[in-house]
Amino acid sequence: MKSKAARTRGDLLLEMRGLRIEGQSSDAWQEIVHGVDLTLRRGEVLGLIGESGAGKSTIGIAGMGFARPGCRITGGSIVFDGIDLRKASAETLRRLRGSRIAYVAQSAAAAFNPAHRLIDQYAETAVLHGISSRGAAERDGRALFKRLRLPDPDRIGERYPHQVSGGQLQRAMVAMAMACRPDLIVFDEPTTALDVTTQIEVLAAIQSVVREFHTAAIYISHDLAVVAQMADRIMVLRHGNLVEEGTASRLIEAPQQDYTRRLLAVRGHRKDEAAPTVDAPVLEIRGVSASYGGGVKVLEDVSIKVGRGRTVAVVGESGSGKSTTARVITGLLPPLAGEVLFNGEVLPPACGKRSRDQLRHIQMIYQMPDVALNPRQRIRDIIGRPLTFYLGMTGKTRDTRVRELLHLIELDPDEYIDRFPGELSGGQKQRICIARALAAEPEVIICDEVTSALDQLVAEEILKLLQRLQNELGVTYLFITHDLATVKAIADEIVVMLRGRVVQQGGRQEVLTPPNHPYTDLLLSSVPEMQVGWLEALLADRAARKARGEAVMESADQ
Repeated sequence: MKSKAARTRGDLLLEMRGLRIEGQSSDAWQEIVHGVDLTLRRGEVLGLIGESGAGKSTIGIAGMGFARPGCRITGGSIVFDGIDLRKASAETLRRLRGSRIAYVAQSAAAAFNPAHRLIDQYAETAVLHGISSRGAAERDGRALFKRLRLPDPDRIGERYPHQVSGGQLQRAMVAMAMACRPDLIVFDEPTTALDVTTQIEVLAAIQSVVREFHTAAIYISHDLAVVAQMADRIMVLRHGNLVEEGTASRLIEAPQQDYTRRLLAVRGHRKDEAAPTVDAPVLEIRGVSASYGGGVKVLEDVSIKVGRGRTVAVVGESGSGKSTTARVITGLLPPLAGEVLFNGEVLPPACGKRSRDQLRHIQMIYQMPDVALNPRQRIRDIIGRPLTFYLGMTGKTRDTRVRELLHLIELDPDEYIDRFPGELSGGQKQRICIARALAAEPEVIICDEVTSALDQLVAEEILKLLQRLQNELGVTYLFITHDLATVKAIADEIVVMLRGRVVQQGGRQEVLTPPNHPYTDLLLSSVPEMQVGWLEALLADRAARKARGEAVMESADQ
């Protein structure tokens, strides 16, 4: 397949002028993007940052001449390589999308067809657009899989999406976007849900293919430190308006606007050091081993104690066993060995054998609210169902409590109670998931990556809310996360997991202070810093250490 690198770098590729977009709320249309201008040149990477509802993704996909369901482009111009996308025919847009303009979604798991192999989905676009034959597309796919450092690149394409890790699937999606060697790729939060070590691999892969093929890119993220590694220029957005624009180095070193300074400052929040635990643990996991039925253990002799009113963070990369541990605790995955205790009482291994009260006291908030919320139910029913199931509330009593919970998560009940999940931003959806868990009045809440899909400002507010609830209600958290900034902000104790085992645990200060376990050191060194060129320096340092024969732990995702 021919490269498009010969095209002149620096030529104007995409231009938006006065872009206006409306979104539908109930039966009314409201403007959500207010006359934004955007330019992008060949080979340039433009970063779009801002909190949930800023309009990042809406503006980014408008560069494809597309508006998501419930939105419509109402004003301005969108010109791609001389083609006015607002006036282009449906056939013209169909030829452009996938071929000359590609899109990489935040959730690769939701974007891939689970019924087809990876290589089939890679080859489909190139074949449909007449760019190459099936055989040539498959050979090109294997070559790109190798370039993106996917394991066993000649055969990984034979797998189905559920047979690879999240980081591997995200890299496969980057490869799929490159199948036709597009002029422009829109990366929509491509590493938000990934652990820090896997994120490094995906960022390096994206950086490599964009530079090699002189591909222009729009990189959408809420994490300024990540965008700073990828973008030549950054636009800061808020409430559908452009707040500030400049080079990555200028925005980091000398931000002009208060909102940009807030995005920079939010990463510094830390929780005060907690006193040692003296009470008996409210939740305890003893010697738990587990398997998903294939004979290979995914947990091996895991033991964790969670003190009442405390926050224990479980950290590790994709495949380390964090979420599997949560499934064992909640009874969704009965263990092969070991036991789970709540208030000193051994719980039945399967949730179907637990009493309603045992189920009520341990609730879980999931990582992906898009999957966790029923899209056909209104918010009043989503939050109201556990109120009825666990507490027997009905009618006005239930409705009053739903409104109280919406206030608690800082959403206006009158505005949100009758909405469907599809009418909410990602951050708002996760807040609803938190309210639903709180509705059962639990003693322990398992938070499974609850802030990973949120922008930094919204995530900070959620963490403050969780801490306030803990102080007021004495609720206990088992906080599963790959975000070490979150760990520093909320954890009293830390459990570090690798390949199904606990490799280090203790108080936050003890675990985060050198000397660290080698794997803990790898995690800490993989947290992006607010510095342009940090990624290149990190990769160069690790390459030099390998060349000298020094031990550098490889990601389990490899």
